[in-house]
Amino acid sequence: MDYFTTTSAASRRASGCVIVGIYEDGKLTAAASDIDKASKGKIRRLFKQGDVDGKLGSAFVFSALDGVRAERVLIAGLGPKAKYGKSKFREVVGAAIKALKTRNATNIVSYLGQELADGMTPYYMARFTTEIIGDSLYDFSVMKSGKRKKPAALKRIGFGLNSRGEANAVMRGAEHGAGIVEGMTLTKDLGNLPPNVCTPSYLARQAQKLAREYSKLQTRVIGEAEMKRLGMHSLLSVTAGTAEPAKLVIMQYKNGGSAKPIVLVGKGITFDSGGISLKPGAGMDEMKFDMGGAASVFGAMVATAELKLPINLTVVIPTCENMPSGTATRPGDIVKSMSGQTIEILNTDAEGRLILCDALTYSRRFKPEVIIDVATLTGACVIALGHHHTAVMSYHDDLANNLTSAGANSGDKSWRLPLTEEYTKQLKSNFADLANIGGRDGGSITAGCFLGKFTEGMNWAHLDIAGTAWHSGPRKGSTGRPVPMLTEFILDKAGALPR
Repeated sequence: MDYFTTTSAASRRASGCVIVGIYEDGKLTAAASDIDKASKGKIRRLFKQGDVDGKLGSAFVFSALDGVRAERVLIAGLGPKAKYGKSKFREVVGAAIKALKTRNATNIVSYLGQELADGMTPYYMARFTTEIIGDSLYDFSVMKSGKRKKPAALKRIGFGLNSRGEANAVMRGAEHGAGIVEGMTLTKDLGNLPPNVCTPSYLARQAQKLAREYSKLQTRVIGEAEMKRLGMHSLLSVTAGTAEPAKLVIMQYKNGGSAKPIVLVGKGITFDSGGISLKPGAGMDEMKFDMGGAASVFGAMVATAELKLPINLTVVIPTCENMPSGTATRPGDIVKSMSGQTIEILNTDAEGRLILCDALTYSRRFKPEVIIDVATLTGACVIALGHHHTAVMSYHDDLANNLTSAGANSGDKSWRLPLTEEYTKQLKSNFADLANIGGRDGGSITAGCFLGKFTEGMNWAHLDIAGTAWHSGPRKGSTGRPVPMLTEFILDKAGALPR
């Protein structure tokens, strides 16, 4: 995709489509007023006739307006002006692109950024526009017979500006947005693939492929024999019931000199049956998404490498299947983790924390500045936060605040949950150092407390993305979250955000 800026009036810009806005009360944006004037009052007449409205998310496309050089004009409803914030801006852009998808426009110019929504800057305007367009054009049809992924007709995206002084920030926003789209696309592709294709070995091959594509990226894959030598018996307990071999995937992007790396650890359960603690059959197909944490750290790595950020980033992905069989781990079994701590497994469906704890212990060798694990860890998180906010848990206020700020700035919302001693006490075991569950109450928090037992002395945070990594129902599929939040965090650490 090519991006450009223009200060031309909307009516004078030759393109496949120009996008302008109208508020709910009929007030036109400056660009819409210019189109209206050039077309001798056409937009105002359409509004009075009821053929156009300003309701949030509405989009009306008109062809060949007199006095306008663009082939089409899209009039986007902005809702009430007093409520037009950045979340509304994202909704407006999404509705506009949806309306254009069947029109095969090869180039568009959006003038929606000339009147910035509350809380927006030219940088975020361009970045959000680019991200939303990429998300809207995403298609996953590779598994359907006779169908190939069609390349999008849209090739060029322009941003109408008030002045040339905004151009640098806008182009940087578009560049960063394009990198995030690349990461989200990979995340969604991995999440949407079926579990008979996207296996632990498949994820390992994808990591090796990325190392061939990006010169500053190196990949290493550890198999079960080495895991056993390392003492990763907690991780190995999860994979005991399947014939599919487990992998520990390590990707290292080095472009930050001698600085300590950011380490991201992503849960990679490529299919979760629950093991002996078998899940209900209804909806079990969605358990292919239980590698959403792995997919999202893949995406964050791609965005970082694509943008050539001056930072060191390490990604660690423990990946396996959780299946029932005669060799599967049983409730009541006790295993020793790589840290030396023993774990009583009360429920084999609480498996994500069992692979993450060994991966977190392994990650100490990288001496991280910060370490963040990302996991579709608990159904309890969906009950607590629904599908809107990613849960952030940490013992470190600065890190937690930086992550929630990254979520707010990127539009990839998050919410901090507490980690206090009362919850940790729920993990007490009569027979081992700790149990792998702490009961129903505060289930997402006790899972975070479990991981905290393996991160003492590290600047650590846990992201539970169980509610945000995928859509259920008719829209079933990967969302690509929290790639925008993770990339925002990395951009900030790399000093790449405009100040």
